[in-house]
Amino acid sequence: MSRQEVVVKDNFLPQEQFAEIENLMIGSELPWYYNPTIDYYDNDIHNSFQFTHIFYIAWMPQSNYFENLRGLLSELKVFSVQRIKANLLTRTDKQIINQFHVDEDSLSSKELSRFTTGIFYINTNNGYTEFEDGTKVESVANRMVTFPSNIEHRGTSCTDEKTRVLINFNYIQK
Repeated sequence: MSRQEVVVKDNFLPQEQFAEIENLMIGSELPWYYNPTIDYYDNDIHNSFQFTHIFYIAWMPQSNYFENLRGLLSELKVFSVQRIKANLLTRTDKQIINQFHVDEDSLSSKELSRFTTGIFYINTNNGYTEFEDGTKVESVANRMVTFPSNIEHRGTSCTDEKTRVLINFNYIQK
């Protein structure tokens, strides 16, 4: 993987637009659902879990809050959405590094190569996303990282904030 494939953009949204999404994601209105796994592999060794909110899956909106993401989709220049999922990980005493994965393991590598993955960070913390070549992208509020969906990546927990909150996008670009 070359570094050009991973694109990091800070201050992705204008501050006012970001504040609206941040308030939704960190406030008490958005329902979060317990998910006993973080990736597609066995998490029993870490006793890992997360909370998720599915905005969009299988080409259909799944959440009443999907419309709140229109500005993000516009900035990403999305042609077609496959999935949008928010993750909320709680603070851990020691940083947990999860397994490398692709977000849609049911698709072939060729199918995945048509898609782009975007990770939008809601809050700043000491968690990060790591790519198969060792590149690390720190969790910084209002940061977007995009990359081809067939590139394996993994996330971590954080130890310095109560939560690590982000939104994953899997889409076809215009």
